[in-house]
Amino acid sequence: MGIVKDKLEDLKAREAQALKMGGEKLVAKHTKNGKLTARQRMFVLFDKGTFREVDMFVKHRCVNFGMEKVEIPSDGVITGHGMVDGRPVFAFAQDFTSRAGSLGEMHAKKICKVMDMALKAGVPFIGLNDSGGARIQEGVDALSGYGQIFFRNSVASGVIPQISAIMGPTAGGAVYSPAMTDFIFMVKNTSYMFITGPEVIKSVTGEKINFEDLGGAMAHNEKSGVAQFACESDEDAIDQIKRLLSYLPSNNMEEPPVVEMGDDPTRTDEALNVIIPDNPNQSYDMRDVIRSIVDNGDFFEPHKHFACNILTILARLNGRTIGIIANQPNVMAGCLDINASDKAARFIRFCDAFNVPLLTIADVPGYLPGSNQEWGGIIRHGAKLLWCYSEATVPKLLLVTRKDYGGSYLAMCSKDLGADFAFAWPTAEIAVMGAGGAANVIHRKEINAADDPAEKRKEKIAEYENLFSNPYCAAERGYIDTLIEPAETRPRLIDALEVMCSKREIRPPKKHGNIPL
Repeated sequence: MGIVKDKLEDLKAREAQALKMGGEKLVAKHTKNGKLTARQRMFVLFDKGTFREVDMFVKHRCVNFGMEKVEIPSDGVITGHGMVDGRPVFAFAQDFTSRAGSLGEMHAKKICKVMDMALKAGVPFIGLNDSGGARIQEGVDALSGYGQIFFRNSVASGVIPQISAIMGPTAGGAVYSPAMTDFIFMVKNTSYMFITGPEVIKSVTGEKINFEDLGGAMAHNEKSGVAQFACESDEDAIDQIKRLLSYLPSNNMEEPPVVEMGDDPTRTDEALNVIIPDNPNQSYDMRDVIRSIVDNGDFFEPHKHFACNILTILARLNGRTIGIIANQPNVMAGCLDINASDKAARFIRFCDAFNVPLLTIADVPGYLPGSNQEWGGIIRHGAKLLWCYSEATVPKLLLVTRKDYGGSYLAMCSKDLGADFAFAWPTAEIAVMGAGGAANVIHRKEINAADDPAEKRKEKIAEYENLFSNPYCAAERGYIDTLIEPAETRPRLIDALEVMCSKREIRPPKKHGNIPL
């Protein structure tokens, strides 16, 4: 018994040493500005008492530059599994207190091991990033480690949800793994991402910029669109990750969880009957429409700060998860542009990969005109939206509230792109273009020859509006399935979703299509 006791004591001593991470001094420095340690982050993420650590005693094998004398607890990363709201999840959390959480050969192997386990188990994988980057002393072994992680990100994509949280520095090659995952959460004022830092930029280009402006949470949420969430703290980021997971299945072979929300599926809302302004040039907030429709008015919005002319939202209809893509008339009149096309296309592909039905709400006057859009590739980027809607095989519902013109009508999941149910309000205007532009094209000669061109133009605009600026021509040809009273939108959408939830659609076998990236 003495030998066993000694071994148990030795185990406990080794565990205690590992649990100290980088030591009291470095832990205190790390946490003084409100940041959590890597292990604290794991404990906040997982249900109490469920976290099980893997590879606590892994050590690096580097002998260059005196590294054989350097101890790095757990090689700078905590890995393991546990339960999140009762569902299994694998995760890693880089430990900045242990050699700045730098990534070397064994650090990467630890991450790869739990990625492989998550993929085999068919459960979500979460990465809590806080690292100084590659461990330079390990040279190409560190680069190889990144490559092995990138490869697994690609293999797991569309199979299990992959979520990244940036909770400290993430620079150079370290940014690419998060960029290959499904969603990125960043913490304001304590996290940043960039390929080259402020000092390198200054030395090469002379530009002076600080860390936050270059690659902080709001920079990547508002400007680049690299990140989907900007959080107030580590705890807030983890809480939002948990909320995101609540909408998602554990893998691509499962359906999203159905949650009893206590909201009457037959509920109507008279306020929707008057939400569309009488003036067609006046805006309204599409979020008000969405709040009225979804369960308890509750929704979760990725990419809230980027390409605000389009909304991407996760919500529930009668307890079923649904992905919503909606034009936002409050911003740029809801026009589609390069960033909006990219934002929506990526969200559509994510929802389709994980069996989340799609609801598209269209109020779109067209694509944003201008040389910057044309030279920036709006044709290519806009084509992504057409591609992704056509590719998606999940149930697809369309609701047209007001304007739905031209190519943008097609791009917002028209019947021809596979909408299973197409609804429209009586206020919908489905046409090749707005009445003013159409009158100018069709009746140019007649207007110019008139004694009063302005009056003649007004007459021809009214004529076009009577003929085409309504939903009835589209309904007569079957492009709109049903015209509905706005107040009845919620129950009609729920009925359609329920009847289509067993949808199965088979496409021709192929390796993959060539999406217009």
